[in-house]
Amino acid sequence: MPFIDQALLFAIALAANTFSAFSGGGAGLVQLPALILLGLPFAVALATHKVASVALGLGATTRHLREHTLRRRYVTLMLAAGLPGVVTGAGLVLHVPGRSAEIALGLMTMALGLYSLTHRGLGQKITARPLGPATLWVGAGGLFAIGLLNGSLTSGTGLFVTLWLIRWFGMDYRMAVAHTLVLVGVFWNGAGAVTLGWLSDIRWEWLPALLAGSLIGGYLGAHLSIVAGNRWIKRGYELVTILIGAKLMLG
Repeated sequence: MPFIDQALLFAIALAANTFSAFSGGGAGLVQLPALILLGLPFAVALATHKVASVALGLGATTRHLREHTLRRRYVTLMLAAGLPGVVTGAGLVLHVPGRSAEIALGLMTMALGLYSLTHRGLGQKITARPLGPATLWVGAGGLFAIGLLNGSLTSGTGLFVTLWLIRWFGMDYRMAVAHTLVLVGVFWNGAGAVTLGWLSDIRWEWLPALLAGSLIGGYLGAHLSIVAGNRWIKRGYELVTILIGAKLMLG
């Protein structure tokens, strides 16, 4: 690719992934449409974006591991319940009616932001549920369903995970964002990238700039979320969900 195109891809990836790592998801709002507008078919753009999104998770992981925010039982549950959903969703993506699915996803995403906006105390402190069988099974079902969306419709599904971890498991925003970025960013997106790469194609020559922007943006956004605290993470989450929802519905 010409240098100017690589520079443009880097700038897009850096901005999208910094904002995503701060608010707990949403890099696809900018990055995936940009790849399509630059000439990639949807399936190729989605597979390429998935690979680049792994770098977002790696960048965020580098920062969040220093804070010791992750909890082993949540990590295990997110992997065991979410990965099968991601692989299943990635296998179904080519059969999903795109426009109607985007509108439905947009409505749900905007609803997340409005829900958070109208619940002022949401995610401001940890109110963890006891991890009994009912909590684990319902939590796993929710993570599997979100994994299906993550594999098939990538824009903003990390935001669903963030709110699910807060609402069902009682995490605060800071802890939920950390688990989303590490588990969804690295493992869920990695599984989706492998599955989509097997079923479709990846534009490898576009990846150096995307990976660099995603890696740096993931680290910067994670750092900002740690420094800013729950109140500002909540505001960022609400802004991103409402923007993504509107964008998906309007096309």
